[in-house]
Amino acid sequence: MTGRPSTVSVVIPVKDDSTELAVCLAALHAQTRPAEEIIVVDNASSDDSAATARAHGATVLSCLEPGIPAASAAGYDAATGDLILRLDADCVPPACWIQDVISAFEKQPQVAAVTGPARFIDGPALLRPPLVAAYLLAYRCFSLPALGHQPLFGSNLAMRREAWQSVRLGVHREDPEIHDDLDLSFHLGERHRLGRVRGEPMGISMRPFRNARSFQRRMRRGLRTVTIHWPQDFPPYRWRRMRTRRHGAEGSPAQEGRTHGHS
Repeated sequence: MTGRPSTVSVVIPVKDDSTELAVCLAALHAQTRPAEEIIVVDNASSDDSAATARAHGATVLSCLEPGIPAASAAGYDAATGDLILRLDADCVPPACWIQDVISAFEKQPQVAAVTGPARFIDGPALLRPPLVAAYLLAYRCFSLPALGHQPLFGSNLAMRREAWQSVRLGVHREDPEIHDDLDLSFHLGERHRLGRVRGEPMGISMRPFRNARSFQRRMRRGLRTVTIHWPQDFPPYRWRRMRTRRHGAEGSPAQEGRTHGHS
């Protein structure tokens, strides 16, 4: 990407979220720096999500394999941009989101992926700030010991296309009962550096808190995402392996770019 402006692909997995998707796509078209392509991956929707995407000028892919991991991976595979940005259909990105992501990669040339903050855009107004803080803190506290580094947050993440290509055969795209962002964190984070996006937070829905069953399902998927990587990524083994690799990679940038293919 050196010597020329970065090109950007935005990937949005969707299933039965036509109304929310229209708002998300409108916000993407209002960006201060527009994307070169927007890919909406229709995960067998029963509503008119695909038609909504086409009406807003997005490229639509059909993914009949169930689950967000399969849909997201299909979108990443199809992306042609130097940078692949990912958000959910019910997200509302701030107008500077794409520019902030590009700036984050320019300021952190050593990182392969970045993730950013979020805010709730629905639900009781007074509860939004404390609940989103609790939600993101819980995700971070749960993920850090398992990963040995910060996690990526699926509603606001971006990665270099070559980083995705280095892990695409290892991610658990076939399992609909995992969190794709946490799974991606396992695969990218061991051999690549992850960074942060500064700027306005991504607007996200309060869906995880709408009922106990939904929240419990998310917790079960989080636990499954961690344990599916065991025993190879059992924390003491993973931490030791990462320390060894990082020490061995000092002064050798090429080491960090080698393919990460464990499953």
